[in-house]
Amino acid sequence: MEPLNATTRSERYTMKLRQWTIAAVLGIVALSCGDQQEAPAEKKLKIAGIVFQEDQFFRLIQFGMQDAADKAGVELLLANSANKPDKEIQLVNTYIARGVDAIVISPLSAKASATALQRAKDAGIVVVTYNTTVEGDIPAAYIESDQGDLGRQTGLVARRYIEEQLGGQAKIATLAFKSQLAEQSDARRNGFVEVVGQLPGVEFVAEQDAWLPEMALKKAGDILTAHPEIDIIWSANEGGTVGSVMAVKNAGREGKVVVFGTDASQQLVEFMLAEDGILQALTTQTPFELGTKAMELAIAALKGQEVAAKVVMDGVLVARQDPDGVRAFGTRLADLIALGNQ
Repeated sequence: MEPLNATTRSERYTMKLRQWTIAAVLGIVALSCGDQQEAPAEKKLKIAGIVFQEDQFFRLIQFGMQDAADKAGVELLLANSANKPDKEIQLVNTYIARGVDAIVISPLSAKASATALQRAKDAGIVVVTYNTTVEGDIPAAYIESDQGDLGRQTGLVARRYIEEQLGGQAKIATLAFKSQLAEQSDARRNGFVEVVGQLPGVEFVAEQDAWLPEMALKKAGDILTAHPEIDIIWSANEGGTVGSVMAVKNAGREGKVVVFGTDASQQLVEFMLAEDGILQALTTQTPFELGTKAMELAIAALKGQEVAAKVVMDGVLVARQDPDGVRAFGTRLADLIALGNQ
């Protein structure tokens, strides 16, 4: 028989061995848990979104950007360059210094805006352009509406109006924004002219630059005074369309002069449904979706996903001849604005 003290020593040794084993296992588990707790959290992406004008078109773009950013858990910094090249450069430089991950921008100039955006790209910042873009391979992606089609779609409705209501004869004035964004402005006007100009009885008698309501109100008013024979005014953007309608009203030319335009707002929806018959049709971009898609492209590029170099979105025709469609469009517009204002 083994002595009692020997058995005691053996049991004590076995117990200590078990304790050491348990302690070692617990230590490994604790170390593993500690590693998990100390692992850094995934960095929240920070993206700058820059517009260049304060109107409903760009507000809806901002709402779309914000909606996409919120859904993706991205911090969005919004700014407006106010049509000032110097301010645009300042904003880009500020965002470079703040170390944003991406800049989503509608640049003011294909050439002049490129230098600052190249600096951003060189700093490792993803650049996505929308609505307008810059020369070279600076943007990871560019998204725009089909600018020529915005004019062509409205032109088709205007041509039918001329054929059915004016006997194929019409004198037309156009308002554009060539001095602001020449390429985009020309694409819209050329799209309209190439469709309406197919009618031999059509004559374009005046062309002016006016993209803000107050500018368009004055210039369209001056055109109506200088050319009382005008039947139609076409405008290349929202502000110009608003001003043109107001100019016709102020001149008391309801029933004699009609307006066709581009882009949309709640005010233009009201004009389209008004009994005065001035605003006949417009082809609008989809700015909320444009802002959403631009933000999604930036996020995808930051995640290393392949993105298309250029994305083109179709316009939407809104015409007086389809009042139910106008109302449905107005409801959708109001819903998007309410969403953005939440």
